Amino acid sequence: MPKPYSYDLRQKVIQAIKLDGLKITEASEIFSISRNTIRLWLKRERETGDFQALPNQPSGNGHKITDWGEFTKFVELNGDKTQVEMAKLWREEISDRTISRGLKKIGFSRKKNLWLSRKG
Repeated sequence: MPKPYSYDLRQKVIQAIKLDGLKITEASEIFSISRNTIRLWLKRERETGDFQALPNQPSGNGHKITDWGEFTKFVELNGDKTQVEMAKLWREEISDRTISRGLKKIGFSRKKNLWLSRKG
């Protein structure tokens, strides 16, 4: 995501429009900023009282599995079921792919270790 314009630049542009009487089109050419950006700054100033940049929201999704201790107990009880069946049994609506990522995160694997069975 690109960085927002600095607050100092925003102040200069808004001051040039409001105090110096510069038109938005002229200010956009002088400062090399799109007219739409200047209009958005003016709109934000009208609505909030300031034209400060909004804080960046990190991209990502809300994770459906938040309590990993509960999920581990759930897997211990239902480890013999398929991921689709486990997804249906989970307390919230969740996909089998999410179950798969959760199983990987807690280190659960169904693969059998042949070395252990031969030694034991």
